[in-house]
Amino acid sequence: MKIITDRKIIDSILNRGVVVDVLPSKEEFVKKLQSGERLKIYIGADATSNSLHLSHAKNYMFLEELRQLGHEVVILFGDFTAQIGDPTGRNTARPQLTAEEIKKNVKNWLLQIKPLMNFGDKTNPPRVAYNSKWLSKLALNDVLKLASNFTVQQMIERDMFEKRWNENIPIYLHEFLYPLMQGYDSVAMDVDAELCGTDQTFNALAGRMLMKRLKNKDKFVVIVNLMANPKTGALMSKSQGTGVFLSSPPDEMYGAIMAQPDEMIEVLFVNNTRLPLSEKNTIMNLGPRDAKAKVALEIVKNFYGEKKALLAQEAFISQFSKGELPQDIQGVSLPAGKYLLTEVMAMAMKFSKSEGRRLITQRGVKIDGEVVKTDSEIEVTSKEILLQVGKRRFAKIKSK
Repeated sequence: MKIITDRKIIDSILNRGVVVDVLPSKEEFVKKLQSGERLKIYIGADATSNSLHLSHAKNYMFLEELRQLGHEVVILFGDFTAQIGDPTGRNTARPQLTAEEIKKNVKNWLLQIKPLMNFGDKTNPPRVAYNSKWLSKLALNDVLKLASNFTVQQMIERDMFEKRWNENIPIYLHEFLYPLMQGYDSVAMDVDAELCGTDQTFNALAGRMLMKRLKNKDKFVVIVNLMANPKTGALMSKSQGTGVFLSSPPDEMYGAIMAQPDEMIEVLFVNNTRLPLSEKNTIMNLGPRDAKAKVALEIVKNFYGEKKALLAQEAFISQFSKGELPQDIQGVSLPAGKYLLTEVMAMAMKFSKSEGRRLITQRGVKIDGEVVKTDSEIEVTSKEILLQVGKRRFAKIKSK
């Protein structure tokens, strides 16, 4: 297979703004990419939720660009490590998922990633791997040998562990094992490079150290950004209502992008489109609304194609510029009876009760056009109720 070694192409990928740092150095990684050697590069993630958002999407778009250079890329699902629970960014132990929950989440993730990567490539398709294949086979003496490469001091120095230690919050022994297991993924697959977010650097470096000690091989760690609001620092998050989720249908995805703060336009342009960087200033100068519309169209096009993206744009214009309701509001039938509004939101739109209460408190929920101020009781009968959450989500509720 021909490996593309053109320095201009490599630089355009690495210097777009997605990559924060490369260890041991970006220049060494560039030289490796220019060597003509076919590299094995992977990204790993625990499928701890059923939906990805645009900050995840940019990782797979970047990995696809490396695949198009001719390199072998691997999408690793931590189906074993998800059962341990990644402590990264947590002040408490992360819930451990069941094998069935993980399997369901992985299926959803693959569907959401599919538009971003060419799984149909006959000569060099992206590979999918699961770390239970090797981690489930480790015996206790194997784990003890791996553990001997790390000290308790190294683990405690992790910021989230240090914080919990100082605040007398429990740190469970299995959480110490997480970077050990994730680090071993690199050894088991014998990789040349790992792609990770800034929050996963510690775990990726654990793998780099194990590769050096057990394989006598240097592993590159390519660290990419976490998409954050440049003013507030807020990350894309479902619980905070700031995410644009890949499971969203075209209209909803387009609307969610248009609802992003104006300062996010350039972030979305850089990370989630592949429009030339030379066009960035021209698009930004269109003004927030038109620039955001241009970016939204490009992103939705990546997932659903140009036709559906244009229809989503037209629906948005009709709904928000002309004040019209969407034409395809989902009808939801529930058993007749009295329910709290958060219960209806959970059944009709899959919101958790805590999310529902937050949205009600923020005056983001309407019943038949009227803002609801409390989690009040409503009665579901044969008479249709129009439920609206935020500016984009609607459902028509009536009894079965």
